[in-house]
Amino acid sequence: MPGIRIDKNYCKGCELCVHACPMQIISMSKDINLKGYFYAQVHEPTKCIGCRICAITCPDVAIQVQNHGTQFSLFAY
Repeated sequence: MPGIRIDKNYCKGCELCVHACPMQIISMSKDINLKGYFYAQVHEPTKCIGCRICAITCPDVAIQVQNHGTQFSLFAY
């Protein structure tokens, strides 16, 4: 099962990952990080398919996707 790890202190709240996720499992937090931004968070981690689109679109490299087993590719990277 894939897992998403978002480092909230690197996130600047651009919301690119929220719009890029095909499963729509990423949302913005109501809390503020150390830089003063609302950060991205995963609200339904079990629905993650491990496509890595969120990590690819993140300009701050705040997202890591780990795969343990099957990985689904929506695009040929």
